[in-house]
Amino acid sequence: MTAPAPSSAQPSVALRQKLAGLGKRRRERADGGTDRGILSGHDRQKRGVRVSMAGVHVVLFVGLVVAGLGPLLWLAKAAVTPTQDTLSHPFELWPNGIDWANLATAWNDIHIDQYFLNTIWVAAGSWFFQLLIATTAGYALSVLRPKYAPILNALVLATLFVPAVVLLVPLYLTVLHPPVIDTSLLNTYWAVWLPAAANAFNILLVKRFFDGLPREVFEAARTDGAGPFRVFWSIVLPMSKPILGVVSVFAVIAAWKDFLWPLLVLPDPAVQPLSVRLPAVQSQTELDVFLAALAISTLIPIVLFLVFQRLFLSGAGLGGAVKG
Repeated sequence: MTAPAPSSAQPSVALRQKLAGLGKRRRERADGGTDRGILSGHDRQKRGVRVSMAGVHVVLFVGLVVAGLGPLLWLAKAAVTPTQDTLSHPFELWPNGIDWANLATAWNDIHIDQYFLNTIWVAAGSWFFQLLIATTAGYALSVLRPKYAPILNALVLATLFVPAVVLLVPLYLTVLHPPVIDTSLLNTYWAVWLPAAANAFNILLVKRFFDGLPREVFEAARTDGAGPFRVFWSIVLPMSKPILGVVSVFAVIAAWKDFLWPLLVLPDPAVQPLSVRLPAVQSQTELDVFLAALAISTLIPIVLFLVFQRLFLSGAGLGGAVKG
C-alpha cells in the first residue's frame, strides 16, 4: 500500500522549517535593531562611556528641571518675601524672614477669589460651547456627509487663513449690535463664549478623528433603527473620548490665558477674569502682594492639572480610540 498523500491544509516539514528560520532571522534583526544608535552595545560596556552618558543625562535632567520649575519656584519664594528683599536679594532664600501676610492681602484686597470665579465661568462656558460646536459640526461633516459637505469643509478650512487680528473689529461690532436679538452682549460672558465656540481648528480636528471611526458600526446602528442623534450620542461620543480630551485641554488653556478679547468685551472690572484684572491692578499694588497674587493665580491651574492629569494626558495621547 502506498502512503497517503499529505493534506494540503498542513504545511510540509520543509515549509515549516523555512518559516521557523525566517521568524528566527526576523527576531535576530529586531534584537539587533534595538542596539542601533550613536553608541553600539560594545561601546556602552566601556566604563568611560557609561560615566559620560550618565553625566549627560544628569545635566539634561537638571537643565529641564531648572528651565521648567525654576520660574515657578522663584515666584513661590517671592510671593512670601518682602519687597525690599526681592529687589536687593532676588535669589536668596528669605534673608529677613517669610512674610505670609502677602498671601492674605492678595486674596482679600485684590479679590483673587472673585476674579478666579470669573475665570472659571469664562473657561467653563468656552469649553462647553467649543466642545458642542466642534463635535456636532465634525459629526455632520464626517458621518452624516450631506451633499454640500465638501463646500462647508472648504469654507471652514478657509477661515484658518484669515488672521485673528483682522477679525477683531467686525467681531466687536457684531457683539456690540447682534443681528437678531438687537441687544448688546458687552459685559456678558456670552461675548466671550460665542466667538470662542466658532473655532475652525477644533472642528477640523474632530472631523479628522471621526473620519477614522469604523463605518460598519454606524451602518449596523442604522440597520437597528438608530437615528442620527442616537448614533451621535450613543456611538460616536463614547468612541471619541481621546479627541474630546484634546479639545477640552485646548479650550481651557486658551480661555484661561486669553487677554485681548476679554479686555475688549468685558470692560466692567466686576466680570473680568484674572488674565485681564491682574495687569490692571499692578500699578496700584505693592510688588510683594502682586507677586503673591500671581502665585495664587498660577497655583490654581497647576492644582487642577494634577487632579485631572489622567484625563489630560490620555486625551493628549489620542490613545485607545478604536480597537480593531
